[in-house]
Amino acid sequence: MAPASRTLVATDRLAKYFPVERGWFTRERKFVRAVDGVSLRVRRGETLGLVGESGCGKSTLGRLILRLIDPTFGRVVYAGKDLVPLAQNALRPLRRKMQIIFQDPYSSLNPRMTVKQIVGEAIRVHHLARSANEETRMIEELLDQVGLRRESIDRYPHEFSGGQRQRIGIARALAVQPEFIVCDEPISALDVSIQAQIVNLLQDLQERLGLTYLFISHDLKIVEHMSHQVCVMYLGRIVEEAYAADLYEAPFHPYSRALLSAVPFVEPGRRKLRVLLEGDVPSPIDPPAGCAFHPRCPRFEPGKCDVRPPPLTEVDLGSGHKVACFHPHVD
Repeated sequence: MAPASRTLVATDRLAKYFPVERGWFTRERKFVRAVDGVSLRVRRGETLGLVGESGCGKSTLGRLILRLIDPTFGRVVYAGKDLVPLAQNALRPLRRKMQIIFQDPYSSLNPRMTVKQIVGEAIRVHHLARSANEETRMIEELLDQVGLRRESIDRYPHEFSGGQRQRIGIARALAVQPEFIVCDEPISALDVSIQAQIVNLLQDLQERLGLTYLFISHDLKIVEHMSHQVCVMYLGRIVEEAYAADLYEAPFHPYSRALLSAVPFVEPGRRKLRVLLEGDVPSPIDPPAGCAFHPRCPRFEPGKCDVRPPPLTEVDLGSGHKVACFHPHVD
């Protein structure tokens, strides 16, 4: 566990249940358990990778941390301050410190606004410039930082490629000089040839500006490249947490092993036996009892795995490698 002074963002049993409309033949109200009791820590200046299949709750967790949506229960602590009880006016000063880069650069930018208006909006909202000229100078410097030409300042989003639009989104996030950025699958909508450029830009900005990232993705190779630590998420819960090198070298959870076995490796000696999972991801409206992964798990033990969920516990004392499994795989 990181020392308190190094922890910038932490969650404690954070959850979000979305209510589902009652059916015609039942009075029972059901909920989608999008995030179900997640506790994690993001250390200053580092990147925490968050991986899992689509629909496992990764993006919802990112938005909960930023208080873009309110949690059902649990805590979000930023720089020692609990954000959950805060009203919107009390959150406003903290908005400068926490930003997000969205997945789709085509829908996240207002097509009726110029680059100057898009990037400058937050500068005006937070009164960061003393004059129009200073605002323009700040926007031009942000364009320099993300690799766009200053002459782009009066152009509209439709005049840019996907990679350039994502650079505009990054400039917008940087406009208020944040400490923490949620990168919500920032390269998944881009061409493969452009993805590496955006990843390299994010790493360069982190090094130069001391940024802290929560990097959400289903691309495990990119997460390995980007992250200091990695959390694996399944059906709203964290099932494994470790330093990136440790997780990719020796995953303990059966779900992590299946995910990583599908990653193509070009390095000699890194090819692993393909692990195929049976069945589909259960519904978050009616998750299985006990461990949510047990219907697909090759190590399922009746009377134990289907009775109570396994706690996230450290498998190697002092390593920080944690797994939520009654029968972790040890090579």
